[in-house]
Amino acid sequence: MLKFKKYAAIDIGSNAVRLLVADIIEQENKPTIFRKTSLVRVPIRLGSDVFIDHTISESNKQRMVDTMLAFKLLMKSHKVQRYKACATSAMRESTNGIEVVKAVRQKSGITIDVIDGEVEAAIIAATDLKSYLIEEKTYLYVDVGGGSTEFSVIHGGTTVASKSFKIGTVRLLNDMVPNALWKELEIWIKTNTEEFDKVDLIGSGGNINKIFKLSGKKMGRPLTYFWLTSFYNDLQNYTYDERITELDLNQDRADVIIPATRIYLSSMKWSGAKDIYVPKIGLSDGIVKSMYFNTVSSQELD
Repeated sequence: MLKFKKYAAIDIGSNAVRLLVADIIEQENKPTIFRKTSLVRVPIRLGSDVFIDHTISESNKQRMVDTMLAFKLLMKSHKVQRYKACATSAMRESTNGIEVVKAVRQKSGITIDVIDGEVEAAIIAATDLKSYLIEEKTYLYVDVGGGSTEFSVIHGGTTVASKSFKIGTVRLLNDMVPNALWKELEIWIKTNTEEFDKVDLIGSGGNINKIFKLSGKKMGRPLTYFWLTSFYNDLQNYTYDERITELDLNQDRADVIIPATRIYLSSMKWSGAKDIYVPKIGLSDGIVKSMYFNTVSSQELD
């Protein structure tokens, strides 16, 4: 006899806001199945406000309210039972983040939790990541966002080091990442990977998912450092408009994809990784799993 639940995760990032609706299918004496049924992405780009002016503009505040109202209706249409909304780098650094959270709650009924980098990394770790790992191998997990990037060194199936750095695609576009921070990241990666003979990268985030799709590779196959370097060089030969028309990128992806690729390539260079695997998992997947296993709080849909 199967039992069904329907949960939703809202990921409020520095570049975009996402709603993931998932079916949870419980089977007797078998592992629970988590199946994505809907994914909606709205490119509000809160980071463009916050990383420059330290505040969310009235325009984007209204867009947040409108988006959450739309997500509420979509969740009702899907008959979602429980949800969790998490806001990351941009919201936690804005001077009026609490004001925006209150406005969203008042006008849409959606409760937003503003989480720090460590909690974000812990939620991501709750995904199906382990099912992609070979226990004997060592991996550097890199989750690139608009405001920050989360790094974890995984050895023997266990996380041995992790850290969040304020190096993200939107910050890089606005030239807001000092050389000293890049150097700090380089030292951290080298220090935490140098004892291992071989390291593979695991890439997470919308940009690497799109890059993988453009590569035409089959799921489970890695992208090589050589291929990604060539792709990075080719990207820069296209104008912004050409990346939209010829590479079929969305407007809000066509600019951030270049700094995102730089972060992945730098991580591969400093860890000595020759391959990057792209399992297409992220914060939203982790939120759903964490809700199911009661490791985070969640809200019943009104």
